[in-house]
Amino acid sequence: MTRHLPVAGSEHPAPAGAQCVGACDPAERFRIVLILRRQASAEFHELVDRLAANDPAAQPVSREEYERRFGASAADIERVEQFASAHGLAVDQADASARRVVLSGTVQQYNAAFGIDLQHFEHQVGKTTHHFHQPSGPLHLPEDMHEVVTAVVGLDNRAKAQPHFRIVPTNLTNAPAAADAPGAPIRPPIRAARAVTRSFTPLQLAELYSFPAGDGSGQCIAVIEMGGGYDTADLSAYFNELGVSAPRVEDVSVDQATNAPTGDPNGPDAEVTLDVEIAGALAPGALIAVYFAPNSEAGFVDAVSAALHDSQRKPSVISISWGAPESAWSQQTLGALNDALQTAVALGVTVCAASGDSGSSDGVSDGADHVDFPASSPYALGCGGTHIAASNGRISQETVWSEGENGATGGGVSATFALPDWQKGLRVVRGSGGAGALVRRGVPDVAADADPATGYEVRVAGADTVVGGTSAVAPLWAALIARINAARSTPVGFANAKLYAQPGAFNDVTSGSNGDFSAAPGWDACTGLGTPVGTKVATALGSA
Repeated sequence: MTRHLPVAGSEHPAPAGAQCVGACDPAERFRIVLILRRQASAEFHELVDRLAANDPAAQPVSREEYERRFGASAADIERVEQFASAHGLAVDQADASARRVVLSGTVQQYNAAFGIDLQHFEHQVGKTTHHFHQPSGPLHLPEDMHEVVTAVVGLDNRAKAQPHFRIVPTNLTNAPAAADAPGAPIRPPIRAARAVTRSFTPLQLAELYSFPAGDGSGQCIAVIEMGGGYDTADLSAYFNELGVSAPRVEDVSVDQATNAPTGDPNGPDAEVTLDVEIAGALAPGALIAVYFAPNSEAGFVDAVSAALHDSQRKPSVISISWGAPESAWSQQTLGALNDALQTAVALGVTVCAASGDSGSSDGVSDGADHVDFPASSPYALGCGGTHIAASNGRISQETVWSEGENGATGGGVSATFALPDWQKGLRVVRGSGGAGALVRRGVPDVAADADPATGYEVRVAGADTVVGGTSAVAPLWAALIARINAARSTPVGFANAKLYAQPGAFNDVTSGSNGDFSAAPGWDACTGLGTPVGTKVATALGSA
């Protein structure tokens, strides 16, 4: 008889304050995703390590070559199909290139197949009650499948990713701001924010940051969204007001999610719309592909995977403005997402991820420091935020974005990821304890304007609005990378090692803090290397 053994890292701790209200309906039916091991795994990781270290002899692979060399094997897919059949689970899809097998079944079938007990939970956040299900303990798999299956996602359907934006309507003196709050997956609570002191269009910020000329022609920017949507009328009016040719925007449905604007300017529509408008304004020649997915662990993994393996649109850069504290994710899902970001390195795709809007705690109320994932992945370009002042078309001052309870740039030291080679020798400055050696992955890598008081002029739900948050920084950096890619024969790909080798390509931000960490000359855990001098960044990344 085949032994079933627990899967390490598959526990799903419920959030503080969540109540288990009983077992799930045995007949409830839903889909899950099994992620399989790669072929030639050692060869793959050697390639990723060389690319991450900026080895000039290492070259990214095409999507076609990736599937041939590093996709899932037919034998492994067959083994999973046999497992599914033995437990009455249907195989809805098998994708060798993305190493995914999608199963559908009932709660009763999943409980039997994985040796779990799916429980229904309620979580009160403000005036809203959120419902979700998750296993009460670790998953179990047959002994001969432990090496085949690297992750099972979808059994926990709690919405964890938060949009990292703060919104300030221009018609208010002391405006409300939407803020990310762990546990509030769709509409975060409204908090007061300082009045707008000076707002900027994306084009004005591109000028302040000395972006190189170009419009991103021939490139595709993938934008990952976990809820909400945009109104095409807003996009048309916005780009017309800017005097910019409207970019081509395509929606990509992931796991049946679609562009579904709610009309709420304080909800996730603001996230989706600002992502498209900022990226589109700065790279109007690029295709903006918006990947809509459900807000769940499986949805997040599937959205990133869909963008990476999209052989039709072939994104060269991905913008992610959603995330959650590292501690909110199951270790299995965190590993699956990090694995997808390694795939991005192998494919030569740059991933820009917002570092969060809740300072050094990342919104966790345990008194400890936390960083936001996926920005904390060593395979992502973590994007932090600043407060900017300008006059006569030049930056006069730039400091760390920090409004205390009203928002601050995320940043700090990862509790999960080891110190990457390109951050070795750096120091981290704490507000109270002085400077010390950086011993684990430091976040963020780069920064740009994020304070809603000096925010971005966008148009959401039919109204002109000023938006801040690190979610605005990710599409700004993605558009900069798209412009640079358009001037190169090949995309930049993984950029971190090259950028850390050229600190002179940045405006160094040396004033301010995000709570427990302070700005300092050089890299710091608030604004990373600093904000871009775009033409110098292009030179550092070899634009010609």
